[in-house]
Amino acid sequence: MSSPLHDDTALRATPVAFDNSYVRLPPQFFADQAPTPVTAPQLIKFNEALARELGLDVEALRQNAAAIFSGNELLPGSQPIAMAYAGHQFGNFVPQLGDGRAILLGEVKDGNGGRRDIQLKGSGPTPFSRRGDGRAALGPVLREYVVSEAMHALGIPTTRALAAVITGEPVYREEVLPGAIFTRVAASHIRVGTFQFFAARGDTESVRVLADHVIARHYPEIRDRENPYLSLLEAVADRQAALIARWLHVGFIHGVMNTDNMTVSGETIDFGPCAFMDTYDPATVFSSIDRNGRYAYANQPAIGQWNLARLGETLIPLIDPSVDTAIELANVIIKAYGERFQAYWLSGMRAKIGLTNEEDGDLELIQSLLATMQQQEADFTLTFRRLAALAADEDVTDFAATFNDPQAAAPWLERWRERLARDPQTPAARTAAMRKVNPAFIPRNHRIEQAIEAAVDDGDFSLFEALLKVLATPYEDQPAFAPYGEPPLPAERVLQTFCGT
Repeated sequence: MSSPLHDDTALRATPVAFDNSYVRLPPQFFADQAPTPVTAPQLIKFNEALARELGLDVEALRQNAAAIFSGNELLPGSQPIAMAYAGHQFGNFVPQLGDGRAILLGEVKDGNGGRRDIQLKGSGPTPFSRRGDGRAALGPVLREYVVSEAMHALGIPTTRALAAVITGEPVYREEVLPGAIFTRVAASHIRVGTFQFFAARGDTESVRVLADHVIARHYPEIRDRENPYLSLLEAVADRQAALIARWLHVGFIHGVMNTDNMTVSGETIDFGPCAFMDTYDPATVFSSIDRNGRYAYANQPAIGQWNLARLGETLIPLIDPSVDTAIELANVIIKAYGERFQAYWLSGMRAKIGLTNEEDGDLELIQSLLATMQQQEADFTLTFRRLAALAADEDVTDFAATFNDPQAAAPWLERWRERLARDPQTPAARTAAMRKVNPAFIPRNHRIEQAIEAAVDDGDFSLFEALLKVLATPYEDQPAFAPYGEPPLPAERVLQTFCGT
């Protein structure tokens, strides 16, 4: 006789068919923790399309969404926990971090059979809160909702936004702010820091259990390989190289690439002080806590490699009985990450400038454009979007206007057109292809801040809703939303973003 958890009738009777695997791991992996109820929750947004993708009962959830997505009501099958992990924060190791304001409600299987976590952020203190209140302010919740859904629409692996609610309670930061709770969906919330938590304690068996769990959940194809733990490091390295390359292709700056913010699934996670560049500058930093530029735009690939080295360290006892041999094997993969990243980045940049074949001079051609953009303070997104039009049009007026000196890019354009002549695409096909990889719209920082300010100060969510609408189809021109594609005026520029904790 099947248990209620796997009984089809029982599953149909609940809005969410939980099937929780992480709670079946040993107790040192997490702490049982229910959300702390809030006073007067009100629903801000419910992502019904994502809910359907997850196989959830949208109608049933809609009826009591505020209570469910605030944690005031736990659904049958939910087994709420706070996950344990450690991490390097700005290069400094902290042996215990963990979910200080997040609670994993449980897991579901989506329409493709993939396992997805459903987690509340801002749902109250946990054993890992380190004297924090466990709450979230409205602004960071709205930022994460907007940016995570925008990243998904841009085609970049990311955690998703399922819902957001106002709690009806204040939170206290530098000022008193309205509280909110964010419901996040992820392939999993397992991080490099999760492995570090056990490795730092010399608990090799727990590292092994965790690695086996990750392989089964994210990389089942490597389970029967001769050295599955070395293959795990290689698989994570490949996904991270691809992910960070795609960040750079759209001008995204994560802002806080600590090892506790790097998932082993290859998804972007934790959108605290993140931002998208307006004016191109590889040294760009927005995060108020990144005072030395450790996580600047151009540093992200190297930080990805540094973080992978930390993951490799935790796997050394599993890779080979000989420490020296294990280190040698792991180092091969860590070093190869650089080549993987470069290949992903160059492939994407070729597509951005309209190339389908490869020539030796392509890298220099791309670097020359970027150098001109930096010197001329060109807008990153607009430059590439307008370049797409030039693949089938001789009028350079709009493209040239992105540079301080409209004539500055003329020599590069001449070289580019010579290169295109050796590429097999037709001009029309090239323009269409370029528009599929060069967005017209990104979550511009000033637009996010305007939406947050309207919501926090006036309870007005119309700008938040407009942002979600335009960012849902970022590769379409959308004339009605044309102002959302423009860079900020000097007075509108946002130079710093904040973590919100």
